[in-house]
Amino acid sequence: MDGKRTWVATFSAVLLILLSHETSALEVPLDPKVLEGLPQPPTITLQSPKDYIFDPRENIVIHCEAKGKPHPGFSWTRNGTHFDVESDSKVLMKPGSGTLVIDISGGKAEAYEGTYQCIVHNEHGTALSNKVVIRQSRSPLWTKERNEVIQVQTGDFLVLHCRPPAGLPPPDIVWMDSNFQRLPLDSRVSQALNGDLYFSNVLPEDSRPDYICYARFPHTQTIQQKQPISVTVLNNSPRGEHRPSFMTPLGATSTKMALRGETLVLECIAEGLPTPNITWQKDGGELPTGRKKFHNFQKMLQIHDVTEADAGDYRCKATNSLGVAQHVIKVTVKAAPFWIGAPRNLILAPNETGILTCRVGGEPKPKINWFVNGVSIDNAPKDRSRKVDDDTVILSHVQSGSSAVYQCNASNEFGYLLANAFVSVLAEPPRVLTPPNRVYQVITNNPALLHCASFGSPIPTITWFKDMQISIKNGDHYVIHENGTLEIHVAQPLNSGKYTCIATNNLGIRENHVYLEVKEPTRILTPPEYKVVQRGMSASFECKVKHDPSLVPTMSWLKDNEELPDDERFVVGEDRLTIKDVTDEDQGTYTCNTNTTLDQDSASAMLTVVGKPDPPTGLELTDQMERSVQLSWTPGDEHNSPTQKFLIQYEDLLHQPGVWLNLTEVEGSITKAQLNLSPYIYYSFRVFAVNQVGYSEPSQPSSQYRTNPAAPDENPTNVQGIGKTAENLVISWTPLTGFQSNGPGLVYKVQWRQKDVDEDWSSESVANVSHFVVSGIPTYVPYEIKVQALNDYGNGPEPEVMIGYSGEDLPLSGPDNVQVIVHNSTLAEVHWEPVPPSSVRGKLLGYKVYYQRERGLHEAEGEAMKEEHTLTFSGNRSDGRLPGLRPYSLYNLSIRALNSKGEGPTSQTKTFETLEGVPGPPSFLNVINPTLDSLTLKWGPPKENNGRLIGYTLTYQPVNTTSVLGPLQTKNFLANETTIILENLNSSMLYEFHLTAKTIKGSGPARVEEAVTVMDTIRPQPTAEAGKGNQRLPMEVPACNNIGY
Repeated sequence: MDGKRTWVATFSAVLLILLSHETSALEVPLDPKVLEGLPQPPTITLQSPKDYIFDPRENIVIHCEAKGKPHPGFSWTRNGTHFDVESDSKVLMKPGSGTLVIDISGGKAEAYEGTYQCIVHNEHGTALSNKVVIRQSRSPLWTKERNEVIQVQTGDFLVLHCRPPAGLPPPDIVWMDSNFQRLPLDSRVSQALNGDLYFSNVLPEDSRPDYICYARFPHTQTIQQKQPISVTVLNNSPRGEHRPSFMTPLGATSTKMALRGETLVLECIAEGLPTPNITWQKDGGELPTGRKKFHNFQKMLQIHDVTEADAGDYRCKATNSLGVAQHVIKVTVKAAPFWIGAPRNLILAPNETGILTCRVGGEPKPKINWFVNGVSIDNAPKDRSRKVDDDTVILSHVQSGSSAVYQCNASNEFGYLLANAFVSVLAEPPRVLTPPNRVYQVITNNPALLHCASFGSPIPTITWFKDMQISIKNGDHYVIHENGTLEIHVAQPLNSGKYTCIATNNLGIRENHVYLEVKEPTRILTPPEYKVVQRGMSASFECKVKHDPSLVPTMSWLKDNEELPDDERFVVGEDRLTIKDVTDEDQGTYTCNTNTTLDQDSASAMLTVVGKPDPPTGLELTDQMERSVQLSWTPGDEHNSPTQKFLIQYEDLLHQPGVWLNLTEVEGSITKAQLNLSPYIYYSFRVFAVNQVGYSEPSQPSSQYRTNPAAPDENPTNVQGIGKTAENLVISWTPLTGFQSNGPGLVYKVQWRQKDVDEDWSSESVANVSHFVVSGIPTYVPYEIKVQALNDYGNGPEPEVMIGYSGEDLPLSGPDNVQVIVHNSTLAEVHWEPVPPSSVRGKLLGYKVYYQRERGLHEAEGEAMKEEHTLTFSGNRSDGRLPGLRPYSLYNLSIRALNSKGEGPTSQTKTFETLEGVPGPPSFLNVINPTLDSLTLKWGPPKENNGRLIGYTLTYQPVNTTSVLGPLQTKNFLANETTIILENLNSSMLYEFHLTAKTIKGSGPARVEEAVTVMDTIRPQPTAEAGKGNQRLPMEVPACNNIGY
C-alpha cells in the first residue's frame, strides 16, 4: 500500500480524510463512536499571535488550546526557560487548557514582558506553539522644547517638524490649531509619513501662531500635544516662481525595502512655485493594476500585497510650468518565510511508509530545523526508520507505539514559521460510516454522487455494485473517487436503483447499501413575456411549469431581483402574476422562480409602463411681432411612450373668455412654434403633449399677449340672395367672429342691383345681424349682391359679387299639345310642348304627369276601380315614359309645370288605350270523379284577361315523385269551355295537369294540379275529391306553347 498519505492538522479531520480520501470533507464531523478508543497525539487548535502588545490597564491573556486522546497537558516557557505558573499568584492557567491569564493590576506590568511558548503533550507526543513576544504598550510624553517663531518669505518652502515620542505601537499624527480644528491639507500643504508638515510654497495667509502637532496612541487612547509653532510669512523679499525640487526624499535616488505580502509605501514631496504636480511610474514596467492606490494628493503611492515582481526603480516626477524634478526610489523585495506546503498529519498502518515535507519560501532562503516532540531531531533518540533530508522526513516501516509530533521551524532574518504534524500508527478493520439505505435523488443529466465514507487502517479499498450484480468500474459513465464516492457524470433514469459499496482492508470487510432516484427536470414551458401596459390597467405574466410527478414545485416571483412589494395589487396565482392598477413604480424586470428540493428554473420578462405624457411647462413668448410670436416650452415626462406631437390652443380673453380653440400642431421632437396672430385679440396660449396613449393635461396658460386693432382681413362668407316672397330678396351671410373682426365697430355694408340693368348699386350698412331684406322688387329676377366688412380702423377687402334671385310665384300656364304614343301593353310615351319661360315665374323644377286607369277594355264602364298615378320629370323636359301600365286598359292623362313655389295650371286631358297582353292563370283547376281510367277537370276563367280571351290549352302526363312516366298529351278548348272528362287513362296512376288561358298575344301562366285514378282492386277505394287526397297544391308556372319533359 502506498505510504504517501497526508492528513490535515486536526485529528478528527485526519480521520475524516482517511474515511473520505479527500481533503474537501474536512468540515464533516466524525462519528464519535469511531473516535472512541483511538489514540490522538496533541493538536493545537488556538494560539495567540506572535506579537502581542498589551494595554497595562487590562489583563494579559495568552491563548493555548489543544486536543488529543488522552487529553493533553500544558506547560510554558518564558525567555527559553521553564515558566512555573503555579508559583506566581497573579498567573492563572484555565482548567482544561493552556491559556494563561496574567493579572497585572496593582503590579509592574513590564515584569511580564518576554517571549512565551506553550508546550502541549500527552503519551503520544508533544506539540509546540509559536513563540509569543509580549510587550507593554507605551505612550511617552513629548520632550520639553522651546519653539522660536519661524519667519519665511512668501513663495519659499517650509517644513514644520513633529518628531513625536516613540510609542508602542507608533502614534497617529494630526496637525490642528488651538481650537482643535484640523489644518486643511491640499496639494500645496501636506503631511508626510513621519508626521512633518510640508509647505511646497508659503502664502501670507499661512501666518499663524498655533501650528500644533498631536500624537494619538491607540492602545492607551491618549493624546500628546507638541508645543505650538508660530509661523510668520514675510513679504519684503518674496521668492518668485521657480522650478520644483524635492524636499523628501533628498538627492537623485533613494532605496526602499519591502516584505512580500505587506504594503509598500513610497513618498515624494516637492517644493516649487507654482505648486508642483506629482506623477509616478515604474521604469521598465507598469504600476500594478488593482493593487495600487494614490494618497496625499498623489504624493504617496501604496502597493498592497507586495510580490517579488514589484521590485524595481520607481520614478516620481514633480512638474510645474517652469520645469520638472525627478527622484528614483530603488525598491527591493525580501520575504519572511512563507508556506509552500506545510507538513500534514499522517495516519499510518504498521509497516507502512510516510513522508513529512516542509516546503517554504523566503528571501533570503529560510533555514529549516526539524524537532520531534519539541526536541531538536539531532538531539532526539535515534530511530533507524527515520531519515531527514533538508525539508523532508521519511518514516519507513513504522511500528505500533512510534506515534509522535514533529515540528518544522523555518526562519530567516525577517521571521519564522513553526508547524506541528503528528504521525499516528493505527491498525483498524474497515468501517462504513455513510448511513445505510440512504436515498439519493438527482435530476436527469446532472451528476450523481453516491458516498461511501469509510474508516480503517490500512485505508480500505472501495468497490461498488449495482443491484447486487453489476460490478462498477471507472469508465466513461462512472468515476470512483479516492474517498470512495461513486460519481455518475450524467445521470439517466436507467441509472436509478440499488447500489452497494464494499470497504476492504487486510483486517476485514464491510458493505453498505444506498439507493439512487433519477428525476425529470423542472422546466418553465411558458415563460413570462415582455409587456407594455398603460398606467391604471392590469398586467399579467404567465409562468407554466413542467416537473417530475414525485416532486412538488414552489413558485415565487421577484421584481428586479427582490421580493414583490407588499401590495394587494400584486396577485400571485398558480401559474400567473397579475398586477392591478399598474403605476410607474411597477415598471421593472419580473422573474418567475420555480423550485423543487432538487432543482430550479427561472425566467424573466420586462414590464414597461406607459402613460399619457405630463403637461409641458415653462411656456415662454419671444420674438413678439405685430402679427406673430414665438412660443417655446419644456416637455414633461413621456412615461415610456414617445411624444408624437404638441397641440397649441389659444383663448381670446376679449371676445370668448373661457373658450379654448385649436391653433396649430407641431411634431413631438419640436419644442417651439412660430404662431401667426390676428389683430385685436387678447391671446393666452396653452400646450398639450400627445403620445400613443393619449393627450396630456394642458399646460399652465402662458402670459397674455395683446395684438393691436386693424381693418378687417376678410369679408363675411356664404353670401346668398334668396327671395322668401314674390316681391322680396333676402341677402344672408355668415358673420365674422370676434377673432375675425380685427377691431371694434364692426358693421356690414350690404349692396345690391338688378343684373343686366344699367343702374347704380343700392347699399345699406347693418351691424350685429346676418341678413338684410330688400322689398318691392319684381318676381324672380336676378340681382348682383355683395357684403363687405368694415370697422373703426377701415374697410375689409373688396367683396366678391354673388348672384341671387327675388322670390318666386306659381307658374301661369300648363303645357300645350300633349301627345301619347303607346308602345306595348304596359308602356306608353308622352310628349308635350314646354311652357314659356316667362310663365314659370321661378326656377323650373320640371313637369308632373297625372295619369289614371279608367277601366279594362273588356269591362263595362263603372265596373272597375280607378287607379291614379303621378310621375315627375325633372328639368326642362318635353317628353317622358310611363311604365308599368296594365294591358288592354283605358287611361287619361294631364301635365302641370312645377317650380319651388308649387304647380301651375293643368294641361288639356288626354285619353289613350293600352294594347292586349297575355292573360293571367285560370282562376281555379279542380279534378273530380276519378275512376279506374278517367278523371273530370273543371276550371274558371282568369281574373285578369288582359285582352280578348280566345281559349285554353291543357297538357298532362303520368308522373311519379321523381320522373315522367308517359308521353305529354295536349288538348285545346274554346273560351266558353270550362270542363272536360279525360278517358282511357291508366288505373292507379298519378297525373300532372297544366292549364293555360290564351289571347291573341299568347298563353299566360299555367295553373297546375295532380290527381290519381282509382286503384284496380276489389276493395273499394275512397273517391278523390277536388283539392283533397293525393292532390298537390295549385302552382303557377310560366306559360308555354309546347310543354314537355
